[in-house]
Amino acid sequence: MTEKKGMVIVLSGFSGAGKGTIMKHLLSDYPGQYYLSVSATTRQKRQGEEEGREYFFKTREEFEQMIRDHELLEYASFNQNYYGTPKAYVDKLLKEGKDVILEIEVQGALQIRKIFPQALLLFVTPPSASVLKERLEGRGTEEPEVVAQRLAIASRESLLMEQYDYIIVNDDLDRAVESVHNLIQAEHLRAMRSTDFIDEIQKELAIFSKGENE
Repeated sequence: MTEKKGMVIVLSGFSGAGKGTIMKHLLSDYPGQYYLSVSATTRQKRQGEEEGREYFFKTREEFEQMIRDHELLEYASFNQNYYGTPKAYVDKLLKEGKDVILEIEVQGALQIRKIFPQALLLFVTPPSASVLKERLEGRGTEEPEVVAQRLAIASRESLLMEQYDYIIVNDDLDRAVESVHNLIQAEHLRAMRSTDFIDEIQKELAIFSKGENE
């Protein structure tokens, strides 16, 4: 059988839905199967974050230069900061047959779908809006007005949920991680992703069939 082709997986979700936690568990539970595309951002580095691990931290001027130089697959402005996906790293992994996960916002996800029509788009959400509000407030790291702002953004993002392939309801972390993994593996088996294999087996069967008919 032909070698597995690398696939782009987009993981989006409301702020506070737990997409980052799902991502970390996916990488640790299935080592070597998934590769995270590290995004660039202009937001401030948070405690415990490292350059090149969570994000490539850029000034606004540096980020806008990357835009001008066409170094980003997608970018978006979210909560007054830029976020974007560097192109070179994703291209390299895909050519190596790796599955690349992009943890990005809704605006960027829809841009990725235009560049990679066969990208798998997954949207993470808590079981209800009230649970989302509780999670944002429970962080204890943001002022009430910031929480209100994030809820307003979530309301707008919810209008685009139907453009995703699957919705991941994160009410149980282990189950959510397993669901994401199973969906990705099942996606690899879709006929549209196996055209090389289909072509190969059709040619072989045609040869066998010809031999039987002679």
